Amino acid sequence: MKYVALVYYPESITEAMSEQEWHDLNQECLSGVERLADNGHYLAGQALQTVDTATRVRVRDGEVLIADGPFAETKEQLAGFYLLDARDRDEALQLASRIPPARFGTIEVRPVRELPPRDTGDKS
Repeated sequence: MKYVALVYYPESITEAMSEQEWHDLNQECLSGVERLADNGHYLAGQALQTVDTATRVRVRDGEVLIADGPFAETKEQLAGFYLLDARDRDEALQLASRIPPARFGTIEVRPVRELPPRDTGDKS
């Protein structure tokens, strides 16, 4: 089963890191991805730019509304995601506990909802 592990942490923590600490954290994350991939659990993932680069898009009554900044003001910001393949929820949680930023942030684990097949248009 597929699970998304959303990585949240206060950007103030990483902003306070030295270049070496930031480098070491990124290397630790890359090593973790390698381990997950070697064991067949890693399907995809990406780190995200900081929240000050975010842009929100909404459509209301046919009008496109664009605004800078994150959708919600929170203490922790979405920093990236991992798409995992796990046997069940327990295994997904165990895998998420090994994601390095879990030490100072939160990893939200959610099962992927598969969409139904696309309609073919054949109504016969």
